[in-house]
Parts: sequence; structure tokens; C-alpha cells
Amino acid sequence: MQIWRSKSSPNHKTPLALTIGNFDGVHLGHQAILSRLKETADKLGIAACVMTFEPHPREFFAPDQAPTRLTSFREKLLQLARSKVDYVRVYRFNYDFAKISPEAFIERILNHELSVRWLLIGDDFRFGARRAGDFALLEALSAQNGFEVEKMPSFLIGDQRVSSSQIRKMLDSGDLHTAQRFLGRPFSISGRVIDGDKLGKKLGFPTANIQIRHNRPPVSGIFAVNVYGAVQANPSVVLQGVASLGVRPTVHKNGKPVLEVHLFNFDQSIYGHHLQVDFLHKLRDEEKYPDLETLVHQIRKDIEHAKHFFNQANDN
Repeated sequence: MQIWRSKSSPNHKTPLALTIGNFDGVHLGHQAILSRLKETADKLGIAACVMTFEPHPREFFAPDQAPTRLTSFREKLLQLARSKVDYVRVYRFNYDFAKISPEAFIERILNHELSVRWLLIGDDFRFGARRAGDFALLEALSAQNGFEVEKMPSFLIGDQRVSSSQIRKMLDSGDLHTAQRFLGRPFSISGRVIDGDKLGKKLGFPTANIQIRHNRPPVSGIFAVNVYGAVQANPSVVLQGVASLGVRPTVHKNGKPVLEVHLFNFDQSIYGHHLQVDFLHKLRDEEKYPDLETLVHQIRKDIEHAKHFFNQANDN
């Protein structure tokens, strides 16, 4: 998969099958769109391309009110690569981009810049200045701009529409199981192991302090987790552990969110390793304790409960 950010495609004459969206989480609904895109691109003998934006438009206009991200930009690109698309075109979302009229977006970007021959959009897709563009406009202007357009229906599980906003609600309520069904995989956070204050080690529970990119992760609390990447010789090796994601109110005032993972039966140095943490089960919310002794007692209970969860999962 090739990623480009310049003002033109790698080859201006390369015809494209294109889909457009933020693709936060790359959930099952997104995966259905990507599968249809790739299927049609192969049938037409043209390249499959995803157009996405950085930052998210709502982060640009109202950063304090924007939804939390399900995936970092890096994680999103990794998930898109798994769909076997040929290109990802990343547009820098700014005031100039936001001012483009729907008609100019179709003629200037889809036709002249990207040479789109087939376009697939979701059923709630809007585009252009003030989100004035819709499927009807694309359909009306498609022939004169040299492409066909198709609308993808909502992807449903039962009677529920799969969407990023719905998954955020599930994660916020601690319903990791249903979120996993909608994502098609466990919710995860990836990051590099960095130096921390080493408090966990002093308390007898060494932890990997994992760098996270956003100050408002979509989950918080204490979790049973699977971790990949600790064994660099074989990154697919999975280790079990317990993770804390929060502001650590017992030891810090007004702290930023920190992701710490205690791995069971593992004592190697993994500073600098890039880990993927899969959140499988929420054990409890984060709490403030009166002293470190009480915190240590609770950590022991968390480890016990996490191991019980894994034992039950293995039995099933």
C-alpha cells in the first residue's frame, strides 16, 4: 500500500476506484466498504484508493468537542493496509480544504487530480463546504466527470448499525465484548515503551509504560489484556497481563492519561519496543486510594481477577 500526501497522485493518469471517509476504527462497516472497493477495482482492472483526512474535520473545527479516536493515525493506516488497497490519499484538513465547494471537489479533486473512474460512499456521506454535497449531487455530476458512483448501505449486526460513534459508546460503558464484535477484533492501543516513574517496580509490580498519542482515550480503568510485541524475535507471541489506563489519582494530581501494563511471568527489559495492547475485559474503574499500601492490595486483587478471567476464557 502506498501513502501519498502531495497535491497529485503518483501517476496523474492512473485511474482509480475510490472511497472516502475518516475510517476511525476501521470497523466491520468500514471493512465491508473496503472489500467492495477492492472487489470492483479488481474487476475493472484499476487501482483501489482510500481518501482520508488528518486531522479529523471535527478535531479541526472544535478540538474540545471532537470525539475520541478509536485508532491513532498510524493504527488506522495499518488496518487499511490489511484490506489490500493500493493507495491511501491523505488530505491535510484545514480552512482552505474546508472551503472547497461540492462542485469544485468533484471536478477538481475527484476528476482532474485523482482520475476517479468508480466511487463508493457510505449512505451518510456528506462533503464540501458546509457539508452541502451528497449522493444526489455526485450522481448528477458523475457522468460529465468520468466516473460511476455507488452508495453502500449501512452494515448491521442484528438491528444495530455499526458505526464509530456506537463503538465509542460501548467502550465508554465498558462493554468491550460488543465493541469487539463491531470492530471485528479486540479494541487495542499501540505505542512504544517509554521511561516512566518506575512506581510499579517499587511497589513490586513492574509495568511497561506505553506512549499514547491522545489525551482522551476512549476507555479508562483497569483491564485484562493481551499484549503483542514484547518478544521482538517473534512479535506474534501473545502475553497476558493487566493494564491501567487513566490519570492515576492516588499518585498524581491533574495527571494526563497513562497506559501501564503489568505482564504475567515476564521480567525482560522491553524499553523501546512497540507494543499492541488488546483490551479484553474491564475489571473496574480507576479509583483514588488513601495510601500506597491500599493501592498495592488492590493491584494484587486486580491481578487475581485478570488471571481468573483468562482461566475462564481458556475453559470456554
